[in-house]
Amino acid sequence: MTDADLKAPLRRYLEEGREALIWKLEGLSEYDIRRPLVPTGTNLLGLVKHMAGVEAGYLGATFGRPFPEPLPWMDDDTEYNADMWATLDETRTGLVDLYRRVGEHSEATIDAVPLDGLGRVGWWSEGRDVVPLQLILVHLIAETHRHAGHADIVRELIDGAAGLRAGNDNLPPAGPDWWAGYRDRLEQTARQA
Repeated sequence: MTDADLKAPLRRYLEEGREALIWKLEGLSEYDIRRPLVPTGTNLLGLVKHMAGVEAGYLGATFGRPFPEPLPWMDDDTEYNADMWATLDETRTGLVDLYRRVGEHSEATIDAVPLDGLGRVGWWSEGRDVVPLQLILVHLIAETHRHAGHADIVRELIDGAAGLRAGNDNLPPAGPDWWAGYRDRLEQTARQA
């Protein structure tokens, strides 16, 4: 098997995670994509912004290929969680386009670096900071899908929409009445426990 053959499924899983995260914004108002629905402030557009910065770091600077655009919210002197919400100047289109450009840059890194090619993660502790591309891809896939899962829950809290990704919601083929009964049954079970 070639390096390209081994990279193909990793690329696919990373792209599926990116697209799932972006898909969660579709059809929502500016308010809904920005509104914090849990005590820690998690919101849909903030998740996209966060992952743009995370991916730019892991598949950019880690392998000596820094993302060419400034990401000021990633500077050490910014406030906590500056990467987890969009300011009024940061638009949906702007952040989604940025995330896609980061993805293109990442794909170029994946092309340029062999799976066993080493990079250095500057924010990881010494002794575990030098890692191969393969490990970074696995780590980034996990991180992307973790946040896509957060987005799935936030989106369901907003308007009830749920599902794995466009074209494959991966949910039982049931209507609202079934889901209401199912939820009620789970609530009763939880109360009895």
